[in-house]
Amino acid sequence: MKPPADAPRRLTNDVDLDTALARLGYAAFRPGQREAVETLLAQGRLLLVAPTGGGKSLSYQLPATLLPGTTLVISPLVALMADQVQALDARGVPATYLAATLDTAEIKRRMARLAAGAFRLVYVAPERLAFPGFRAMLHEIAIPLIAVDEAHCISEWGHDF
Repeated sequence: MKPPADAPRRLTNDVDLDTALARLGYAAFRPGQREAVETLLAQGRLLLVAPTGGGKSLSYQLPATLLPGTTLVISPLVALMADQVQALDARGVPATYLAATLDTAEIKRRMARLAAGAFRLVYVAPERLAFPGFRAMLHEIAIPLIAVDEAHCISEWGHDF
């Protein structure tokens, strides 16, 4: 689906994607990744269906490092969120996740840092969107991109997702 004619382009064409890729620790794009990132940055939206291990995460992680604000990633898999955050932190990209596996004090600390703009990416479980306080905070911060990762799980969540 093409965005409206008056929709602003996300970034100019002079972005050096190879330099941004190298900052994330990768030497080259996998097949289809560059095109996915370029489409997302140019059009502001993307539906990407790719196999497990196909490098889907890079299609939103790389733009998240280039766009101002905090990218919101919705994922049902807490272990995957924790792994992604650990890998991003190791590459110097501030990221966090919010899940029911964290104690209340830790969630409050992370939410305060999120509200202060400390993160480039925040991963949340779908049920986090049901919390009014979280939704209200989302209205107060700059979110240039929302990604739904592991969307194949939607069939198990049904209409509640």
